[in-house]
Amino acid sequence: MEKSTVCKFFLIVIALIWVFAVPGLCPAADDFSQWLETFRAEAMTQGISEATLDAALSGLQPIPRVIELDRTQPEFTYDLWSYLDLVITESRIKKGKQMLYSHRKILNSIKVRYRVQPRFLVAIWALETNFGANIGKFPVIGAVATLAHDTRRSKFFRNELMNALRVLDEGHIDISDMRGSWAGAMGQLQFMPSTFVKFAVDEDKDGRKDIWHSLPDVFGSAANFLSGNGWDAEYTWGRQVKVPQGFDQNMTGLDMERPLAEWNRMGVRRVTGKNLPHINIQASLIQPSGSTGPSFLVYQNFRAIMSWNPSHLYALAVCHLADRLGGAGPLQKDVRDQSRLQE
Repeated sequence: MEKSTVCKFFLIVIALIWVFAVPGLCPAADDFSQWLETFRAEAMTQGISEATLDAALSGLQPIPRVIELDRTQPEFTYDLWSYLDLVITESRIKKGKQMLYSHRKILNSIKVRYRVQPRFLVAIWALETNFGANIGKFPVIGAVATLAHDTRRSKFFRNELMNALRVLDEGHIDISDMRGSWAGAMGQLQFMPSTFVKFAVDEDKDGRKDIWHSLPDVFGSAANFLSGNGWDAEYTWGRQVKVPQGFDQNMTGLDMERPLAEWNRMGVRRVTGKNLPHINIQASLIQPSGSTGPSFLVYQNFRAIMSWNPSHLYALAVCHLADRLGGAGPLQKDVRDQSRLQE
């Protein structure tokens, strides 16, 4: 056997081993087609029209890149400060303030209706898609169908696929415009289809809930989500604080709620050293970087943002960006050192 032929043979063998070593990386076409037929029959029983199913599923093929991204998600590890430096830049703060002003009429009407402060809506919009600039290029139906057929999280994505078809069936978006992330997060808010079905609103009253193109629908849907997850417009999200030396670490975490007055009695103070405000509200103390990092007292509104993305860093980034858009300064990195000097 010639040397070139041997090399080709071994390359083919290696490729086959790689494909079969990663289940679902290249779903067999026949297997996917059979699965899709079964799913189509189920969707019809759920009331999805035949016209929608034809438009969305006819000729549909799995997207290998989606499986590849699902299998190889990078494990980024950021501390709070590096994460905030990455997502909250001076240019983003400047643009966010411009957007608050440019869309103030829409945002103020939504504030009246849903009782959510505009700066938080713009902050979420900024972090999710850079003010709508990066909504994703994957076809949502193809992406979620690929992941629904795959075995790793099939139940979750099967439900998302059914909801994505409902969005199409109700006429909210044309299938050619139904684009999003590789995992199916859609539009300027990066709503999953199930979140869209539950919280998207037709704020501009044109008969469509369009979180891809309509800013009234974008802001209204975001506000409806936060309101539906316990947002309270009477309060903010929380505040950065300092804690006394030797503070009991068993008192930290979102599962530990206490009134502000009780945190004050335990020696927790504003970063200025002043007492906490005299407000009857429950709060939890979190330290996302551990006991040697910054401390925050967070309220129900912080929890509402975590319903969007269950990450302390994400929620703090949204909240801090919202504060910066409202005119607040940066967080203090040396609060604990100041605390020691003053004590």
